[in-house]
Amino acid sequence: MYAVIQTGGKQYRVTEGQRVDVESVKGDELSFTPLLLVDGESVLTGSDLGGASVAARVVGEGRGKKIRGFTYKNKSNQHKRWGHRQNFTTIEITGITRGA
Repeated sequence: MYAVIQTGGKQYRVTEGQRVDVESVKGDELSFTPLLLVDGESVLTGSDLGGASVAARVVGEGRGKKIRGFTYKNKSNQHKRWGHRQNFTTIEITGITRGA
């Protein structure tokens, strides 16, 4: 059985026991509403999901790879370097419930 969840503007295909790096979230125990749930041969979407949920727990937090940028304007001696590291949270999927 697997589910597709949405968090931080992105969608993830998850199974029970899987660890996923998602954008920063608060809390220790999390619950997501699935967008899609596949259980063997049956596929549930939209109103068919009813009370389905995906439970997860926070395993850790970290920072992603550094992104370096550079802007430049010709003939005006205007330039700027910048960098960014995105924070993320590692979650472990503890259970997928089908609901009613």
